[in-house]
Amino acid sequence: MLLQGKKALIFGIANEKSIAWAIAKAFHEQGAELAVTYAGESLEKRVRPLAESVNAAAILPCNVTSDNEITSVFTELAKVWDGIDIIIHSVAFANRDELKGTIVGTTREGFATAMDVSVYSFLGIMKEALPMMRGRNAAALTLSYYGAVKVFPNYNVMGVAKAALEASVRYLADAVGVDGIRVNGISAGPIKTLAASGVNGFSQILHCVEERAPLRRTITQEDVARSAVYLCSGLASGVTGEIHYVDGGFNITGL
Repeated sequence: MLLQGKKALIFGIANEKSIAWAIAKAFHEQGAELAVTYAGESLEKRVRPLAESVNAAAILPCNVTSDNEITSVFTELAKVWDGIDIIIHSVAFANRDELKGTIVGTTREGFATAMDVSVYSFLGIMKEALPMMRGRNAAALTLSYYGAVKVFPNYNVMGVAKAALEASVRYLADAVGVDGIRVNGISAGPIKTLAASGVNGFSQILHCVEERAPLRRTITQEDVARSAVYLCSGLASGVTGEIHYVDGGFNITGL
């Protein structure tokens, strides 16, 4: 098993269709011990049964807009684990109204919310995780989308946030590389998830990918999960600061 004995902390599971859940299952199958967070009481009833089904060592609340709650996750986790080998950050949010029309309609409040939840949360998590990750050949992984580098209808401020997230991967990789920690991102193709449902015209994007991607299909959560296993395992021991595309090859196409 590629992750035997590894301890992985997963942020971003919302339900059974979440990419983060597919990653959690794949990690469990590869021998990793898991800890899982959930974003508030409303999601706990969905997340807890999933976490229990993979024998999670800890199931903890975490609103990533709160420094105190992020700190609390690691305080509690330190009671059951002596360290962390893998962090999965699959967290993003923008107000639904910001994902309509064009980016010109972005509000100051909406911009701040998208950047706080989708970008700063990764930095805040890594800051608190660092003491538990040092000296373990650890890995951190976040989830992005092609809208970070190309314009997609209605993606708007989330595209800007994903661009900032991808830049954060590079800066974090440089900052923590001295501690033996690798930081990468996966740019996943469009998948029907709770988060994706908030983007206007999402079904049109799916149809376009099916027509134009070299593999002539959209990808699945499991496609992403398998790449996550690779990037967080010893197979990728020399890989850091990278954005790895899992999109059926859509990003290589032109007209």
